[in-house]
Amino acid sequence: MVFSSAIEPVGEMPPIPRRYELNGCPWHDVKTMLRDVGLRPTRQRMALGWILFAKGDRHLTAEMLYEEATKAKVPVSLATVYNTLHQFTEAGLLRQVAVDGSKTYFDTNTSAHHHFFVEGENALVDIPGAEVIVGKMPAVPTGYDIARIDVVVRLRRKDARK
Repeated sequence: MVFSSAIEPVGEMPPIPRRYELNGCPWHDVKTMLRDVGLRPTRQRMALGWILFAKGDRHLTAEMLYEEATKAKVPVSLATVYNTLHQFTEAGLLRQVAVDGSKTYFDTNTSAHHHFFVEGENALVDIPGAEVIVGKMPAVPTGYDIARIDVVVRLRRKDARK
């Protein structure tokens, strides 16, 4: 969804198949999702898609997905994992969330929402019920619309000794 400076929708993303529209068979659902967004369901895309989407909404780095794929005996390289994640993101199946300059998470929940990042645990967690966090938007330059607003609130565990 695209937002204007008044935080009202000004355009819609193309429809993406959501889990509730699918038939419940993860393998068939992944194939349907890929075909619906114009991606050919190759063996590697199918396997990585199944790992990504079969467990509900998740936040994963490329390295985390690669580790899960390796444990599941899926023969893919880390480069293929990166390429597939970027293809899925470009197709609208994933949402990319940059936490640090060197750490990017991929979110299977593509709806407009914000995140907590738990420092020290490297965990990204959805902020429940936080549809609008930014109250006043900056003026948008002529010829542009705001594509998306990403808010990442960093958390740190309180020191138990204090």
